[in-house]
Amino acid sequence: MVNKTAVISARIDPELKQGAEKVFHELGLTSTQAITLFYKQVELERGLPFAVRVPNEATAKALAQAKARRGLKSFNTLDDLLEDLGI
Repeated sequence: MVNKTAVISARIDPELKQGAEKVFHELGLTSTQAITLFYKQVELERGLPFAVRVPNEATAKALAQAKARRGLKSFNTLDDLLEDLGI
């Protein structure tokens, strides 16, 4: 008889877990189903099912600034945002 289950144990940030599980719920998935889906995609793609890259220097700087909430523009209306973007 083939064992049909294997246990995965991982420590992750509780807020990350809660946020992901909220998305899973909205998609109608349990955490187990979502993890199985991820593993199946890894198997099918023979790698991660999304691009994983080290950001270049400009992107890393922009990410750090955004995380620190520095240099961000804010807009009062969508029209103001679109105008700033030239749209």
